[in-house]
Amino acid sequence: MNEHKTIITTDLAKAINPLLKSYSPDAIYIVTDAQVAHHCLGAILEMPEFKSSHVIMIPIGELYKTIDTVTMIWQYLMEHGATRRSLLVNLGGGMVSDLGGFAASTFKRGMQYINFPTTLLGAIDAATGGKTGINFQGLKNEIGLYNPALAVVVNMEFFKSLDDYNFRSGFAEMIKHGLISDTIVLEQTFSFDLEHLDWKRLKTLLEQNLTIKQRIVEADPHETGKRKALNFGHTFGHAFETLSYSMEKPLLHGYAVMWGMVCALYLSHIILKFPKEYLLQLLYYAKKYYGQFPFTCDQYEALLDLMKHDKKNDSDRVNYTLLAGVGDVRINQTATKEQVIEALDFVRENGI
Repeated sequence: MNEHKTIITTDLAKAINPLLKSYSPDAIYIVTDAQVAHHCLGAILEMPEFKSSHVIMIPIGELYKTIDTVTMIWQYLMEHGATRRSLLVNLGGGMVSDLGGFAASTFKRGMQYINFPTTLLGAIDAATGGKTGINFQGLKNEIGLYNPALAVVVNMEFFKSLDDYNFRSGFAEMIKHGLISDTIVLEQTFSFDLEHLDWKRLKTLLEQNLTIKQRIVEADPHETGKRKALNFGHTFGHAFETLSYSMEKPLLHGYAVMWGMVCALYLSHIILKFPKEYLLQLLYYAKKYYGQFPFTCDQYEALLDLMKHDKKNDSDRVNYTLLAGVGDVRINQTATKEQVIEALDFVRENGI
């Protein structure tokens, strides 16, 4: 797995010029959607290096993170002369990074790509770490491969167009990094004021988060062991996210992960004696900033079934990433059905 560069910048031209000179693509193709294009595409196309780029416009939203959209990208690349020496630029949130990275990694057995995340979630989650993928048969990221971007260029200015809902979705992943790292990082992240954003402090936190993630990814690029720490909260979270779509009340990924982390911390508390004070701190934080996901006990079986399809499982056993303490990660943990239901009860009955 090749290493990639992650660049946090407010000067796009200064960041991108050395990359393009070192790679010298024969053509550039930009994958984006109409909403992102409205806010961010102009900043890319005004640079001389991108003026002759081809723009591939894809449908908006997680529902279109499918093989049909990938086929559309492949078709465009083929019809417009793309080669293995071409460059695909993914301009957008996590959906665009995941899907565009998968399309690039499979076209002609692989062309290089760069991620320009336009959301905080995209910068922390999908754009970095080398995972690419699409949803299949209603399951999130069921098809994909590991192939890192040539570079990830994070332009902080793009995040200023985000509403609170989308910003907080990304910030949930930053809370996760604090929980799997140490109490200092966790308290620094909890203390960030989500109602009055300090962009300078956010840049420092983002750099810290990406360093944590990159260190884990480099130690385990194909998620055979240590990298599963990054899945904390995601077994429950992906189940919540998928259920929300079937309910036609779609959740943003970070909101589903936040509720998933509360469930996972509850399991951590009853199985590994994780400190109750941090469980209650996360519960309070989730209630204050992430509202409520109105699921009922009638949907428990559907959630349990969705968790059985999680990619980290072995055979029929559901694997959970849990914590014995802040930063004390225990992968491949199991829980009884009764314990999982108890965790779901904890979330539902505490008004999240």
